[in-house]
Amino acid sequence: MSGTLFGLGLGPGDPELITLKAARLIREASVIAYPTLAGGDSFARAIAADLITPGTEEIRMDVPMTTDRQPAQDAYDAGAQEIAKALKTGRNVICLCEGDPLFYGSFMYLYARLSRDFNVEVIPGVTSITACAARAGMPLAARNERLTVLPGPLPEEELRLRIEGAESVVIMKVGRHLKKIRQVIESLGLTAQATYVERATLPQEVILPLAQAPEKAPYFSMILLTKGADPWL
Repeated sequence: MSGTLFGLGLGPGDPELITLKAARLIREASVIAYPTLAGGDSFARAIAADLITPGTEEIRMDVPMTTDRQPAQDAYDAGAQEIAKALKTGRNVICLCEGDPLFYGSFMYLYARLSRDFNVEVIPGVTSITACAARAGMPLAARNERLTVLPGPLPEEELRLRIEGAESVVIMKVGRHLKKIRQVIESLGLTAQATYVERATLPQEVILPLAQAPEKAPYFSMILLTKGADPWL
């Protein structure tokens, strides 16, 4: 019989936010897989490092950071093939995922490639959104309010329209798009209601009003915006 592929959400970075179930599966694993920035280290593996048993087989998936989708697709193809080989021997494979596996998570690409032929189980994790809101002390939605999640790479005009029609907004993948996002929020007169968070739950964590945010932002950064003062009261 084939093994089971587990997609494990590890949370935003603090190892203490790994769920008990995920921690148990990592300790028991004989094979783990994880994405890396091509040729570099794996943030996902770093989060789980203290739980990985010596001698565990490791499958690295080197995923290039580029706007061209094909190199990343090729990396997931290769990773899926390696994982499939291990599953066919009857061993379970634990795939380590930052945040939650199916929320802007790379695991969804492996799921699409492998779930038709193998048993796949997804273990949810703490999302970067809930981590940032908790660290910033910002309730995101109450009662019948809507929460809108937007990716930072959206075109400027689309960002403006979507923020304009929203109640509470989370903007992810800020990184090199910070200047554009800041200008959009400023043009809507909402800068005072926006909070900038980078590397939430990690020692390098930064939480600032958007007006005081740095000029450059890392990939792991986010903007939280709620319209009106204390909307949860």
